[in-house]
Amino acid sequence: MIIIFASNNENKIKEIRSILGSTFTLLSLRDLNLNEDIPENEPLLEGNALSKARHIHNLTGMNVFADDTGLEIDALNGLPGVHSARFAGENKDSSANIEKVLSMLVQTENRKARFRTVIALIFEKEEFLFEGTVEGTIITDKKGKEGFGYDPVFVPEGKDKTFAEMDLAEKNTISHRARAFEKLREFLNQFKEEDGCGK
Repeated sequence: MIIIFASNNENKIKEIRSILGSTFTLLSLRDLNLNEDIPENEPLLEGNALSKARHIHNLTGMNVFADDTGLEIDALNGLPGVHSARFAGENKDSSANIEKVLSMLVQTENRKARFRTVIALIFEKEEFLFEGTVEGTIITDKKGKEGFGYDPVFVPEGKDKTFAEMDLAEKNTISHRARAFEKLREFLNQFKEEDGCGK
């Protein structure tokens, strides 16, 4: 089954290919020579994911999914949330984003947070949403070299290390993105035997 992932984020693409396995032929925007930066102007994760999926579906007519992920910190009233990628500016600098979060929490004891991923799928011209969440804590200093984004300062609930200290296989057993994409995979598995699906 051929399906487009409306992203050129190599880290995300690597994670998703690991989750979906070989059952699906996953195409990135770069595979289709689409290198544009799709606007993310909606106030909610769901809106951003749907907007991106609709944009690429309108261009290609193919089955497509898009995701949006936010880090929601209780002490910051849910920030950075939908603004997670650009929290410290439009250049999407992960280090700067982390430093901004840590500086805002410096006097705060409550460091509870969660990662939330929303996937919007357009499949056979119908729209579907899938969500995955993982609860955790923001630590005071970065740890680990794996992962991306806020991974170096996020310790998932029940673990004693950050996402950035885990290899991809371990992260994919518990992460917000893995949970959302597992729901997507289960949905798509219903159709994988159908000839011509996604073409």
